[in-house]
Amino acid sequence: MHLFEDVTGVILAGGKSSRFGPNKAFAMVEGTPLIERVLTIMRSLFQRTILITNTPDEYSYLGIPIYQDIIKGLGPLGGIYTGLTEILNEAGFFVACDMPSLNPELIRHLVEVGKGPDVVVPRIDGKLEALHALYSKRCKPEVERLIEAGIYQVIQLFPRVSVRHVDDDELREFDPGLRSFFNVNRPRELEGFVQRSKRENGP
Repeated sequence: MHLFEDVTGVILAGGKSSRFGPNKAFAMVEGTPLIERVLTIMRSLFQRTILITNTPDEYSYLGIPIYQDIIKGLGPLGGIYTGLTEILNEAGFFVACDMPSLNPELIRHLVEVGKGPDVVVPRIDGKLEALHALYSKRCKPEVERLIEAGIYQVIQLFPRVSVRHVDDDELREFDPGLRSFFNVNRPRELEGFVQRSKRENGP
């Protein structure tokens, strides 16, 4: 499968896991830590994948470039700002580390329709999936303006840049159950995901 050379894969692992307890990036899913599951998918798509985290020592064994937030305490917007600063090419595809069902075909589609707009973002029932989206480096000045204004919600970026929304019907062509967007916030959600996978995939 062709690897994207002009887009960097960016994994954000900056959350405090406040609802999960232990660092959820290392929660086991079908025998594999979540972070490794996400990284496997991203490496299958992008020639270069980087990780943004403020606890780099925990992840050093992964063997990929790791960067700490340039400005700490801003949440996902800070991670996006750091990623856009550190990527070597003109765009990054950003995902959270707690998404166990990433779909390579869907990500490939989102990247391929991203020639032109500043952002390509899924929109499900009107809800924007900001941490499963393509961001061009052209967004960086607007991100800086938001930070300077004390506005840290990623969705506040979108009215300031050109955006290609990818809605439900288009998403379902690649991911009929929209499972790509499931993320793990609490242990019981992870348990439910594992049980569903066992039922669907057999023992």
